[in-house]
Amino acid sequence: MDRDRRVRKAVIPAAGLGTRFLPATKAQPKEMLPLVDKPIIQYVVEEAVASGIDDILIITGRGKRAIEDHFDRALELEWALGNGRKGELLEAVQHITNLADIHFIRQKEPRGLGHAVLQARRHVGDEPFAVLLGDEVFTGAAPCLRQLLDRHSAIGGSLVAVCPVPENQVHRYGIVRPSEVGGADRVCFPVADLVEKPGPEAAPSCLAVVGRYIIAPEIFDILDSLPPGVNGEIQLTDALRLLARTQPLHACLVEGRRYDVGDKLGFLQATVELALGRDDLGAGFRRFLLDLLSREAGLAGGPGQEAGGCGQGVSAGACR
Repeated sequence: MDRDRRVRKAVIPAAGLGTRFLPATKAQPKEMLPLVDKPIIQYVVEEAVASGIDDILIITGRGKRAIEDHFDRALELEWALGNGRKGELLEAVQHITNLADIHFIRQKEPRGLGHAVLQARRHVGDEPFAVLLGDEVFTGAAPCLRQLLDRHSAIGGSLVAVCPVPENQVHRYGIVRPSEVGGADRVCFPVADLVEKPGPEAAPSCLAVVGRYIIAPEIFDILDSLPPGVNGEIQLTDALRLLARTQPLHACLVEGRRYDVGDKLGFLQATVELALGRDDLGAGFRRFLLDLLSREAGLAGGPGQEAGGCGQGVSAGACR
């Protein structure tokens, strides 16, 4: 069993077209959209590093050069910041460059998430590896990926992070069908099946795969021969479904606050909550929001009032 094999590498697919954020993403990668003053993809890389992984492969595509430039050195900028005695900004810029050993490869045509992951085959080799999607940003006491890695050390196999979502959102995710689970530990449970983007009537539960995976290397052989699925794309969910027929696949409920930043409303919610948590911005921004709400009474009780847990107010127990 591969629980004795340490996960040393992470793959971050970042080759999507970002159509949900057009026209902003016409000439700018969606992964470079800022949450306050940091691009989305930096939060994802920092989660991998905080989880103990510093060998990271980012799958990019045409028009994504800005991602590579972000993690590269900017000598002129560093010189200007140093000479201008802007030490904190210089430290922040150098921190980005020194985060991890980051590699890049292009997905030459947009054929889906599964096809993007397949591009990591040579880099990963025959080891289990982590996958982190940039559409999901997590905050909390323990990094989301670290929670999966801890479970992998205990039970091995492939794992997916899941959170309960409202019924009217299941069509946006891969949804798991849990196997019957005995015992008291229901944090991780075997997966009986997965369905990619089902309608509410076809969804086997409301437990959505939320962009964090640990996957056995056998997935590559499956992806290499997998026919297109939903939207005519090679779907990672379909490959995991086949993998689960030959080896263990577990779903793990994760703790922390999750932001679906691939959605415009989720992106705005993340921006507001992350700004409120900042020592340098929180107090002033909170005063602004309170003043705004008092002047615009119609906004009271609107976006931003949901419960803050991973499932955003949806009970995991209702999904089993």
